[in-house]
Amino acid sequence: MPQPVIAVEHLSIEYKLGERWVNALHDISLEIQTMEMHGLVGESGSGKSTLALALMRYMAANARISSGSIRLDGEDITHYTPAEMRRLWGRKVALVPQDPLASLNPSYTVGEQIAEAIEIASQTLTPNPSPSGRGAFNADVSNSGMSANAMLERVRIADPAAVAKRYPHQLSGGMQQRVVIAMALSAAPRLLVLDEPTTALDVTTQATILDLVRELVMEQGAAALLVSHDLALVAQMCDRVTVLYGGEIMSAAPSESLWTQPLHPYTISLLASRPRLMSGSETRLPVIEGVAPSLTERPPACVFATRCPVALAICHDEKPPLETATDGGLVRCHRWHEIATGELRWQTEPTQLAAHSQELGDYVLSAAGMEKSFYDTGMISRLFGRGKAVWAVDGVNLNVRARSTLALVGESGSGKTTLARLIVGLERADAGELELMEMPLDTRLGGRGRDQLRNLQMVFQNPNDALNPYMTVGQALARPIRRLTPERLSNDEVNTRVAALLNAVRLTGEYAARYPSELSGGEKQRVAIARAFAAEPALVIADEPTSSLDVSVQGAILNLLKDLRAQQGVSYLLITHDLKAVSYLADWVLVMYLGEIVEEGTTEQVFSHPSHPYTEALISAVPRLNPAMQPQRIRLDGDVPSARAIPSGCRFHTRCPRYLGDVCVKEAPPWRDAGDGHFIRCHIPVEELAVLQALPAQADGS
Repeated sequence: MPQPVIAVEHLSIEYKLGERWVNALHDISLEIQTMEMHGLVGESGSGKSTLALALMRYMAANARISSGSIRLDGEDITHYTPAEMRRLWGRKVALVPQDPLASLNPSYTVGEQIAEAIEIASQTLTPNPSPSGRGAFNADVSNSGMSANAMLERVRIADPAAVAKRYPHQLSGGMQQRVVIAMALSAAPRLLVLDEPTTALDVTTQATILDLVRELVMEQGAAALLVSHDLALVAQMCDRVTVLYGGEIMSAAPSESLWTQPLHPYTISLLASRPRLMSGSETRLPVIEGVAPSLTERPPACVFATRCPVALAICHDEKPPLETATDGGLVRCHRWHEIATGELRWQTEPTQLAAHSQELGDYVLSAAGMEKSFYDTGMISRLFGRGKAVWAVDGVNLNVRARSTLALVGESGSGKTTLARLIVGLERADAGELELMEMPLDTRLGGRGRDQLRNLQMVFQNPNDALNPYMTVGQALARPIRRLTPERLSNDEVNTRVAALLNAVRLTGEYAARYPSELSGGEKQRVAIARAFAAEPALVIADEPTSSLDVSVQGAILNLLKDLRAQQGVSYLLITHDLKAVSYLADWVLVMYLGEIVEEGTTEQVFSHPSHPYTEALISAVPRLNPAMQPQRIRLDGDVPSARAIPSGCRFHTRCPRYLGDVCVKEAPPWRDAGDGHFIRCHIPVEELAVLQALPAQADGS
């Protein structure tokens, strides 16, 4: 068997907390071969990032390797110092981080930064003698500059010469990520570590970037480690998968086995907690109860026993060995033989809920003709009174029915968040009318009364945006109760309602005394949701509420939102790029592109055919857990055009896979009635779209 690119044997890592060392990773062994992509999955705190960075020997200052070894192309790097690793970083091992903007220098152009990476990798780095002193390195323009352009072209960035002259903030998130990938691959590294590289990206950009990474890894004969909480994404991209929990390997197997025959209760539970495409809004996901143990609280026996749905007494007393399973993989469980033979089964399918009532025409929110443009002006334009309008929202109409969920989907730059900010009053609309509970809603936040403020709340993508770090959870929840509740409440009554809110989001009363810094990401988001519900609103706008959460926490949050809708009769405007979450939670869907709605209908209508070619492309890019069930992806060329220069005619024609010709360029497409409230903005007749999109029915496989 050929020598692996990276080989880890019985690796254990500890962190020093105070005066004691605590175990973070225990007895980890894995190998990644040439041209292999290896997936690493597990909840937050499982040790994924610790292991990923350990492979690069880039660990925290308070971390140490207590046992085991790490070999890179046969070279033992277990105890290399940072100085010794510098000859390998960038040249033989490279990292693509979760947040590309945090890894790019805002003071340098993209081309300068790629050129610098090439200089470092080629060991021709020299001090910059330029009197400008702008950089620490001198990239040879005729050599490295051309190479930078070539790398940008390689990662499929259009007009690489122009992009190379831009600064990071001038690029979209997808382009920033491709720049980081270009930098990482500039030296043709042997090992590429990808740490949640697509968490905040659109589904189309995510598909494009990961297809690109896999192609480049194959071309360069490299190996890659993909760290992700998206199991379907890992199943699509990786050849082999390792599942971590509590710093230990629970299972490791070929990717195909991840969905055909998972053998560990933790893996099975993770898979069960995922929303599926077309799962229906009247179902409830099974979730993993409890939370992962902290470093200081890990049990000495099976680390998963306290949350395992099928744990026995032996699971709490003895640590199970890591055994070789029937598929050639590894599994650490006392009961895996029973699972493999089918003797041991438990509820892992979504349960059916009673349908919630929904009366057509009964709207909690109506928006008509909403418009918003931003005046894009430079200094010269401001001096001469000239500028260019950047259209973010253009003539949008929407209605949210009582006790239901309206989902707003589309790529970054389509105007979704701007529209939400117009509705909630954080931005003032240029034109349009709003109604809340059949009463006019002022587009100015200052013009809204207390009842309107109470009935319209928002959950932000980042819970830190809604939580004051200097206020306890109890204080954060009590504030909207005191300020927005019509009646005057005593301190005891406020405390009672705070406790009830915490209970509603499945947190204990002791959380009231904690500060945001003492909470996990999932706990912060639950508190943010509780804060939005504190004033008992009629409508909650949820902007990407689960995008950065573990799959198990995502399932719990989605169930929570569904429970609160049923219990309190609240409605949601859900903004997300997670189409599986849309399928699970939403009743009605609007698809937005470059500031306008291109399709609307029920979830079932939008997710089936006929659909707008843009919607068709979005759905095709959603990764399925079963690769055999993945439909042919429809690749969209380039990024969403700039709102500074919206294409004429159909705004989607520059990327449309079903482009007709001049009519798409010259004429705005009409609204076409697909029946039962389903409308599509397209030049292609509905009947023709249905024929074009009539593919063999796909099994779930999601």
